[in-house]
Amino acid sequence: MNENRFDRRTVIKGALAGLAALPAAALVREAAAQAEMVKLEESDPQAKALGYVHDASKVDAAKNPMFKEGSDCANCLQIQGKDGEEWRPCNIFPGKLVNAKGWCKVWVAKP
Repeated sequence: MNENRFDRRTVIKGALAGLAALPAAALVREAAAQAEMVKLEESDPQAKALGYVHDASKVDAAKNPMFKEGSDCANCLQIQGKDGEEWRPCNIFPGKLVNAKGWCKVWVAKP
């Protein structure tokens, strides 16, 4: 007789524990990806080229005729992440976080 057999209860407990760990692993992976991102600096070459500023109220409308009052990163189509977060990922600046109060020349209103 084989003495290495597992009873059904032990196998089911192990399977359920493994299934319970899957969502936790996804959360850890997401947090790690977010932690790798850095805040975009206004001095960054791409940020300069696109006229990015951390505070949309400081945009010089004379230099940026595309700027509309009330437009900022928080209401832009390109921003990702959860509403209400101060620093969020942006499609235009991969791997970097932009200030939700910021603005750049690529701003497009959310539909």
